Amino acid sequence: MFVIYIVVRCRINPVLGPVLPECERNITQAEKIRLLRAGLLPITIFATMMIPFVNGWTSLVESSAIGAMAAFTAAVLKGRMTRTVFEKSVRNTLGITCMFMWIILAALAFGAVFDGLGAVKAVESVFTDKLNLSPWATLILMQLSFILMGTFLDDTAMLVIVAPLYVPLVGELGFDLIWYGILYTITTQIAYMTPPFGYNLFLMRAMAPPEITLRDIYASITPFVLLMVMALTLVMIFPSIATWLPDYVYNKP
Repeated sequence: MFVIYIVVRCRINPVLGPVLPECERNITQAEKIRLLRAGLLPITIFATMMIPFVNGWTSLVESSAIGAMAAFTAAVLKGRMTRTVFEKSVRNTLGITCMFMWIILAALAFGAVFDGLGAVKAVESVFTDKLNLSPWATLILMQLSFILMGTFLDDTAMLVIVAPLYVPLVGELGFDLIWYGILYTITTQIAYMTPPFGYNLFLMRAMAPPEITLRDIYASITPFVLLMVMALTLVMIFPSIATWLPDYVYNKP
C-alpha cells in the first residue's frame, strides 16, 4: 500500500520523487554484482535461522542460537571478528538479554497476579455484560487503546502492560491469536508514526537534511498513518490476509 501510494503520488507530482542522476544509474555490471553479493550474506544468515524454525525442526531459542553462530562464522571468515569486537558483542548481548529477562519476568508476574485475581473475567464481564459490547466492538476499543498508548510508550512497554490482560481476553472472545498478533504488530507500527513519542519520526529527523524540521516530518505522516489504519481495517475485515500463510505452512496434509 505504501509503494502504490508513493508511485501514484510521484506520478502526479514528479518533483516529490526526482530521477537519480545518470552517474548513479549507469553503473557497471561488475559493480551491480558486487552490490548483489553484499546482500547475499545477511539473507543467508536469515535463511539458516528461519527455515528450520518455520519447518518446526528447531525452537525459537535454538533458531536464535543458529543465527548467532552463522553471524559469528561469517564475521570470522571475513576477518572482522577481533578480540575487541567479540568482547563488545558479548557484553552488549548480555546486557540486552538481561534486560529482556527482567521484562519477561515482570510480565509473567503481572500476568499471574491478574489471572489469580480474575481480572480477565472481570474485564470481559465489563465489556460484554455491563457495557453490552459485541466482541468486535471490544476488539476495536483494544486496538484504539494500543494507538493511544503508542503515542507515549514503545511496543515492548505496551506488550508488558496489556498482554497479560488482552491476550486471554482475545481468546475468550473467540478470535484467532495469530491474527490478533498481526493486528497488534500493525497497530504498534501506527504508534511508531504518531507524535509526540514516535520512534520512526525521530529516526527520520536524524536521517533528514538539516532544512527538514520535525514539524515538517509531523506534517508528512498523515497519509501513511491513514494507510496503516486502512491496512488494519482490511486485516480485521478479511482475517485470511494474516492467517493464510501460517495455515499453509503448518496445516499441510
